Amino acid sequence: MTDIATITPNAPLTDQLADPAAVGFDADRLGRIDRHFARYVDDGRLPGWQVAVVRHGQLVHHATYGNRLIERADDAAPGGAAWTDDTIVRMYSMSKPVTSVAAMMLYEEGAFELRTPISEFIPEFADTPVYQIGPSTKPVTVPQTEPIRMWHLFTHTSGLTYGFHNSGVTDALYRAAGFEWGAPKDFDLAACCARWAELPLAFQPGDEWLYGVSTDVLGRVVEVVSGQSLDEFFSERILAPLGMTDTAFHVDEAKHDRVAGLCIPHPKTGLAHPMTSPIPSAPPRYLSGGGGLWGTMADYLRFCSLLLGRGELDGTRLLSSRTVDWMTSNHLPNNADLDEFGRALFAESSFEGVGFGLGFSVTTDPVANKVPSSVGEYAWGGAASTAFWCDPVEDLTVVFLTQLLPSSTHPIRSELKQLVYQSLVD
Repeated sequence: MTDIATITPNAPLTDQLADPAAVGFDADRLGRIDRHFARYVDDGRLPGWQVAVVRHGQLVHHATYGNRLIERADDAAPGGAAWTDDTIVRMYSMSKPVTSVAAMMLYEEGAFELRTPISEFIPEFADTPVYQIGPSTKPVTVPQTEPIRMWHLFTHTSGLTYGFHNSGVTDALYRAAGFEWGAPKDFDLAACCARWAELPLAFQPGDEWLYGVSTDVLGRVVEVVSGQSLDEFFSERILAPLGMTDTAFHVDEAKHDRVAGLCIPHPKTGLAHPMTSPIPSAPPRYLSGGGGLWGTMADYLRFCSLLLGRGELDGTRLLSSRTVDWMTSNHLPNNADLDEFGRALFAESSFEGVGFGLGFSVTTDPVANKVPSSVGEYAWGGAASTAFWCDPVEDLTVVFLTQLLPSSTHPIRSELKQLVYQSLVD
């Protein structure tokens, strides 16, 4: 458990650096992280990035490199602004662990059990059909034999999917309904859930693992149970208590000059190419607990410190220590990993030796995963190539931020792990 120090909110990260040797790191080896990822910027694969390594509560490595904006040939106001300590990024799916923590806070209040059918909170899901066979133009469905339960949402075993997978009939049905990288205009979270409940599940709940809108539905359960909108719950119960002052579903206009631009690989060169992506100045209508948060490195490090602190940070307790331990255990049936229990999808890293808990991936076998780590390490990442992991064995947190879609473009996460762990020498 972290008990030495934590990241101070609203203070420059560069002012909080500690001696790496004091907590088992070799400073010269840590420098390999920066040199490696600097090449990603120098050759044009990334616009810029930020990385932080924390052990025993001490920030032992922090670096930024490159720009938060890159120039566009058609841009009247070319970019080039340097990436800074307080650059704001789209967290995308790094929102999911925050939503899972929110839901488990309500669990601790007795709001539900993991076996509770979600139809108790969102009645439309009682009749959601299950895809069996046929094309997207005429799918054949069957009734649920097992209701979608709360644990199915936490673990992505609900049968709900994402339209952007492009891997099956149910994905195509989501895209046809307007759900690919977002939601139809003017849909709020309740309307999204009502529409998802009409679309066929990819399989019977509990039968497989499939990444999808499960955490968004979980966010809706948080709204129904708490009587608050998701942004209100986050702000009051998580963000304010943890001092995460730059994290929200929108970015105040005064902070827009700190936002990193979103990029995609150019179809011909593969180099980072800027894309247009609006910055919401007010809470959007669709509050996506699965991918809607914006935030900074310092804020997410505070959140990770809460997790490694087993639910407590700077005297503020949001979850029981036992609850965090339980959340970060593998909840897939028979301790399966994602390779055997999940569907073959694009992935940023290997599914072998990695299970899934209540909102996080969980390493069960580092040898099978072929990347250095510890048993019990929990992690996730975002669509724009952001990533984090917490290693309770080493009392270690690592966060990497950039803004390149999709996250499967480069092996950033596995490379980062090997570079971090080779730096440990105690």
